[in-house]
Amino acid sequence: MLTSVFDYNLPEELIAQEPPARRGSSRMLVVHRQSASIEHRMISDITKYLTARDLMVLNDTKVFPARLKGCWSDTGGAVELLLLHQVFAETDASQSNLWLCVSGSGRKVRPGLKALFADNCLHALIIERRDEGLCIVQFTSETPIMEVLEKHGATPVPPYIKRNGDERLARLDRERYQTIYARETGAVAAPTAGLHFTDAIFSELEALGIQREYVTLHVGPGTFKPVKSELVEEHRMDAERYAVSRECAESIRLCRQRGGRIVAVGSTTVRTLESVAAKHDGTIIEESDSSTIFIYPPYDFKVTDVMLTNFHLPKSTLLMMVTALAGHELIMRAYQEAIRERYRFFSYGDCMLIL
Repeated sequence: MLTSVFDYNLPEELIAQEPPARRGSSRMLVVHRQSASIEHRMISDITKYLTARDLMVLNDTKVFPARLKGCWSDTGGAVELLLLHQVFAETDASQSNLWLCVSGSGRKVRPGLKALFADNCLHALIIERRDEGLCIVQFTSETPIMEVLEKHGATPVPPYIKRNGDERLARLDRERYQTIYARETGAVAAPTAGLHFTDAIFSELEALGIQREYVTLHVGPGTFKPVKSELVEEHRMDAERYAVSRECAESIRLCRQRGGRIVAVGSTTVRTLESVAAKHDGTIIEESDSSTIFIYPPYDFKVTDVMLTNFHLPKSTLLMMVTALAGHELIMRAYQEAIRERYRFFSYGDCMLIL
């Protein structure tokens, strides 16, 4: 399948640079697969499309302020690191000062280079250089690194969201580039379909008897990686860590038993559920592992019945996933409708409910 069939033209002004003024005020495009019809609604209307038999599943990963700006120790030149996750040495599982990072610098990164961050309180030593700008970094600090990041790190918003050093927007990102139910720290990108939910919407869902469960998938920068290969099938997904609890697995089993639908909030929730189901003959079990699943048409969804998702980049794996669920023609028509109606796109944008 050609990657080019997932391309579309998006006016730049429709890329949302900030969240809506009020959380929970986003527009929601409703796509009905059976009738191929489209409705224009608000996220608060989601309760009208669900019943007490359904189960909503969300990703409770928490974004941490993983972006650090500093300088090289020898030249004083600028360097930026995006911390992805800890790397544990095989000889010492307790060693937690090694991190896999993405390096941003005009200088070629090589082992032995040193850098300073956080007002010189955090020292970094390049241990190993890897492909695609990745490197292993050893950090040294008198303060636990997560405390350093909380004080000096920046929220790693996607590259299409421009900040240019604006402190107001940086403070806004700390609050709004995070779901209200985030609890498991480890993501460098938010599960953005969940950004729309408020306590009021959850209360209304609960009043209708609609249950919620949570999985965890720590979203990495690969979620924004464009598909560069001419053929979709040649693309490879980066691994992302996930966990499914016994309680979630049991709730999914009971939902199926009563004839309800699994409502997946976001592509990361879909990836988690479908990854587990693919390994266990369609069954969801308690499990912690890493996922490299790549969902594109045609794909037989084993768990996901309904999906809430944002609008995704052209030729992205996320767009391929939603077309696998709803069909290429219907989704591309829905995207054109959203563009005509001036919906806001991408992470801080509006959302789509696929029924």
